[in-house]
Amino acid sequence: MRLSRRAALFTLASTSMLHAVPARAHKKYDVGASDTEIRIGHTVPYSGPASAFGVFGKTSAAYFRKINEEGGIHGRKINFLSLDDAYSPPKTVEMTRKLVESENVLLMFNQLGTAPNAAIQKYMNMKKVPHLFLSTGASRFIDPRNAPWSMAFLAGYEVEGAVYATHILKTKPNAKIAVLSQSDDYGRDFLRGFKAGLGSKANLIVAEATYEPTDPTVDSQIVGFKASGADVFMNISLPKQALQAIRKSHELDWKPQYYLIGSASGVNTTMVPAGRERSTGIYSATYWKDPSDPRWKDDQGVKDYLAFMKQYYPDGDPTDRVCYNGYSATQLMVHVLRQCGDELTRENVMKQASHLKNVELPLLIPGIRVNTSPDDYRVIRAMQLTRFDGEKFVNVGDVIGF
Repeated sequence: MRLSRRAALFTLASTSMLHAVPARAHKKYDVGASDTEIRIGHTVPYSGPASAFGVFGKTSAAYFRKINEEGGIHGRKINFLSLDDAYSPPKTVEMTRKLVESENVLLMFNQLGTAPNAAIQKYMNMKKVPHLFLSTGASRFIDPRNAPWSMAFLAGYEVEGAVYATHILKTKPNAKIAVLSQSDDYGRDFLRGFKAGLGSKANLIVAEATYEPTDPTVDSQIVGFKASGADVFMNISLPKQALQAIRKSHELDWKPQYYLIGSASGVNTTMVPAGRERSTGIYSATYWKDPSDPRWKDDQGVKDYLAFMKQYYPDGDPTDRVCYNGYSATQLMVHVLRQCGDELTRENVMKQASHLKNVELPLLIPGIRVNTSPDDYRVIRAMQLTRFDGEKFVNVGDVIGF
């Protein structure tokens, strides 16, 4: 199909992330693709305990709408089918089966959460349907030997956990650490990395507690942590529980050196609602340019993102990490589909996704690029410690590669 002039100009003007389209060959399609359409499936919690992450779906839908208005991908429009799974693994199974078997999608994209994705991973790999750029950093989704059709988007949870442990050992070598984690693979991966980072100092952990996503509060866990005498708090939770923990810590006048995982540390979803004075000083980690940080105000990638949000998702909060995670994951998905050219088969989608070379996502911190191989599915391999100053997160130290 002939590209429209507007779409052609867009392709030529794009960064290295969006060019180098393979030469046209004989068209080849699997179910979910045609001369006019590419069907993409997605589930996310628009309701339930993790509904703050519904923004992933809204941001991706907005970006695909932008692509369609610009002529689509080689003239094909994206049909993005996004369903609510309420962060319930059984519901994720139900919705995914519907999308694969009834809606006939080419692939599943950017589904949220370790437990929901774990519930469908065997099914996706058995059906040989691409299960791509998932909103999780669990190690089971960067394991091409055992699950070649599944690929996470986020940096590995184990690595992020080790980053926090390294900082604690450097700044507070005699710490008494309390750890809150979600009672599933999401929490266990983070905890495993955190303890590995502590190494022989893992005995610095004086209190551990878990929670279920459906628990009404984590107040009792925070009370127990204060009673333990802990002076460092590692919080491995979702935004709802993170907000509760910050408020309860303040109420109890418990003031540990505080670490909060990146996926739960949105400025306007967690830090500000919890109270600026309560959140100030909390450490997190990132691999993104923060659009609210003045140092990026003249950065072209940030300016393009802010313009996109204003035009295509004006109800969204551009400073919400969920938004710029979703924006970037969708850019990468578009890049892969462009690389597929006219061979829109499930096998070729996975081939392109597992052969990414120095792909620049505009919101990644300078120096971080996307590289994958058939033996290494890690999409993002570096990050930087940050600290909340009451208004924004400020980067601390150097980018840590792995």
